[in-house]
Amino acid sequence: MNTKVEQAGRTQGADAGKLALAVLVLAAGIFVFYWFGQWPTLARWGALVAGIVVAGAIANFTGFGKKTRNFFGETRFEMRKVVWPTRDETVKTTIVVIVVVVLLALLLGLIDLILKTVILDWLLKLGQ
Repeated sequence: MNTKVEQAGRTQGADAGKLALAVLVLAAGIFVFYWFGQWPTLARWGALVAGIVVAGAIANFTGFGKKTRNFFGETRFEMRKVVWPTRDETVKTTIVVIVVVVLLALLLGLIDLILKTVILDWLLKLGQ
């Protein structure tokens, strides 16, 4: 029982170290990109991309990286289950939404006009 707890602690510590190293590599790539402005643009972008890729590769071997890979794998699996609407369904739904928005805008404009008329023309003139 104690060995499992100790191994879990070591794994978390190793994961923290790997994530810290990944952050440092990423920071180094960003630093090179901005600090060495006299370098050719392609070299600066190459250093930045290399920093991102290496940091991602290091982070990929942590527990967080494993969870992230599992999440994206499950996301791809769930996306296969989605039934996407046809073009005809999408067009018809879009037209219905536009018609409803226009009708509600007209209705709210009419209510606003009625309230303005009642308040400004009738109620305020009664007080004079």
